[in-house]
Amino acid sequence: MSRALDELRPVQFELDYVIYPEGSVLISVGNTRVLCNATVQETLPPWLKYDKKKHHGWVTAEYAMLPRSTAERNNRETLTPKGRTQEIQRLIARSLRAAVNLEKLGERQIVVDCDVIQADGGTRTAAITGGYVALALAVKRLEKKGVAQPGTLAQAVAAVSVGILNDKAALDLDYQMDLNADVDLNVVMTDDGRFVEVQGTAEREPFSKGALNAMLVLAEMGIKELLQLQTEAIGRAKV
Repeated sequence: MSRALDELRPVQFELDYVIYPEGSVLISVGNTRVLCNATVQETLPPWLKYDKKKHHGWVTAEYAMLPRSTAERNNRETLTPKGRTQEIQRLIARSLRAAVNLEKLGERQIVVDCDVIQADGGTRTAAITGGYVALALAVKRLEKKGVAQPGTLAQAVAAVSVGILNDKAALDLDYQMDLNADVDLNVVMTDDGRFVEVQGTAEREPFSKGALNAMLVLAEMGIKELLQLQTEAIGRAKV
């Protein structure tokens, strides 16, 4: 491989990639590219809208892979998303909700659409990392208008994949690395060092606590770098 095992792929954020959403980002992580659009809706999901005891907003997400985002064409999911897709979009939504004070958001919903236009591993973690930037742009614009309370954006979140490859911990797995990895772990963290989610699977042999710790240390290092890149990108935005 052309990079060190503890090195991220090149990461780039193209802000306001689409002109219509309240927040829009095209994130590139190596050859993986995900378009993340955040839409503010002045309504709530029915289950929350009619719960008189709850007066707060909501953040949710949808995820899709375009038909030729992979080497061979995938059928478009036009009716019910596949189980894998549903699991990924729930992960993205949980992760992004960790970034927002829902009470300060007010009784409105933000939907973050994450569409994979090119996949080379790490699509769900790229969707979370890019989705946060799109969400942050939307929330900051709401705050500037005085629609949402200051402090609605509570903390940053980012995500990265790690794994065990040839008995060594490896950061930010591309497709080929993921294919050959003995363990695949997706890690989501906040900017104060707390975990939002850790998803891990032994593809072949079970892994040890030592291997898990090595992967978590590597993930934390990579996420700190991603958080800094997010901050720099948001600082360039016209809010």
